[in-house]
Amino acid sequence: MHHLRSSPGRTRCEEARHELKREDVQVNKITTPFKGYNRVDQYYIKYRLFDGSWSQEIDREVFERGHGVIVILFDPELDKLVLVEQFRPGAFAAVSSPWFNASASPWTVECVAGNLIDGELPKDVAARESKEEAGCDIKDLIPVGHYLVSPSGSSESVFVFCARIDASEVGGIHGVQGEGEQTRVLVMPVMEVFDWLDSGKILAAGAVLSLQWFKLNYEDLRLRWQ
Repeated sequence: MHHLRSSPGRTRCEEARHELKREDVQVNKITTPFKGYNRVDQYYIKYRLFDGSWSQEIDREVFERGHGVIVILFDPELDKLVLVEQFRPGAFAAVSSPWFNASASPWTVECVAGNLIDGELPKDVAARESKEEAGCDIKDLIPVGHYLVSPSGSSESVFVFCARIDASEVGGIHGVQGEGEQTRVLVMPVMEVFDWLDSGKILAAGAVLSLQWFKLNYEDLRLRWQ
């Protein structure tokens, strides 16, 4: 990434904005009002304003979701992508609102994904989840990026990878039964996935972001892996 240089036309406020770091947050107290499958922490904090002064103390709930990995599974020989379909409680709550039509489903089409557990490295989670959710072994792995999912109210971040796989014998139902997880594997031609993406049939944000990146880099990936 290119770094912007300071210019005489910038204001003091604009300069300060680029220098603010974690040290510019003062944590007065953290409590945990809820802990279940996930956790909610209550933060009582002040943060430095753009003019150098400090804000008033604010209290905000932060959904502690942990950190995760998304893997785009691509077979360049068959020109196919491997996606998974599974039930999502959050999607159920969302599509039950008046903002979705009656055909909207809480079974979402996504890329393979999973959480970092017990000090795992993101690339190791990518390999584990590809096997657990889709029955795929990774032949090559490219790091794509790392982003914040919902920085206004969640600590969750996601590492995205693109993996070369052999999809010739991939399919069926997978998932970890003890975690209440069941995934149906979808092996789809790349162009059909692009149609689903463009038509809005794929709603999960992580899948949309990841597949948009794949769409932009599709031809380069084919050249690299063929």
